[in-house]
Amino acid sequence: MKADLHVHTNYSEDGKTTPQQVIDRCIEEGIGCVAITDHNSFKAYFDVKDNGKVIVIPGEEVSSTEGHILAFGIDREIPKGLGIQETIDAIHEAGGYAFAAHPYRWWSGLGEKNTLNYPFDGVEARNAKSIPSANVKSMKLAKKIGKPISAGSDAHTPAPVGNGYVDLPDDIVTWQDAVKAIMDYKAVPKSKSRHFIATLSYGFKTIGAWMFRGFKKM
Repeated sequence: MKADLHVHTNYSEDGKTTPQQVIDRCIEEGIGCVAITDHNSFKAYFDVKDNGKVIVIPGEEVSSTEGHILAFGIDREIPKGLGIQETIDAIHEAGGYAFAAHPYRWWSGLGEKNTLNYPFDGVEARNAKSIPSANVKSMKLAKKIGKPISAGSDAHTPAPVGNGYVDLPDDIVTWQDAVKAIMDYKAVPKSKSRHFIATLSYGFKTIGAWMFRGFKKM
């Protein structure tokens, strides 16, 4: 089963996709499981959790003071603006798992040192919006840490959904099964990477927004 573990909807400040459009696109692309990980929002899960066609993992991409952290399997919204350890603790208190998101993305990633020095449950090893070298380094870092790995499209519009995913066992029925498989090291990461021209365009747009926010993580 293909599982895209990093997707945004219009509940994210920069998202353009409705939750139902995410489900529709997953069906088109043969994605059987998706983690909707909106920036600092947990609302989309309730819109589509009972869609009957695609397994939806409750998630969030949380903006800590040092960078983005993916939360999988949570039962409540995690507040933004906390320190790294506080964010990890809040995710655990919500019954979830904390993964370091795209660690080598310099305007929103945690960086190698933070990823190594804090007790993350896993690492996003591949992200379809990261450049190839960043994905290579993320995969090496994940293997060095020896924790479970994730991968996702980081889609903010419908078309890229499924550009990044993990392969999970086909006997998964619930989101709890999916999360257990990830934590049992059964996720095989697969992802495209963002190449030069797209990287320039994305970089100018994202870095400009970052500067406009006063260099604060979204």
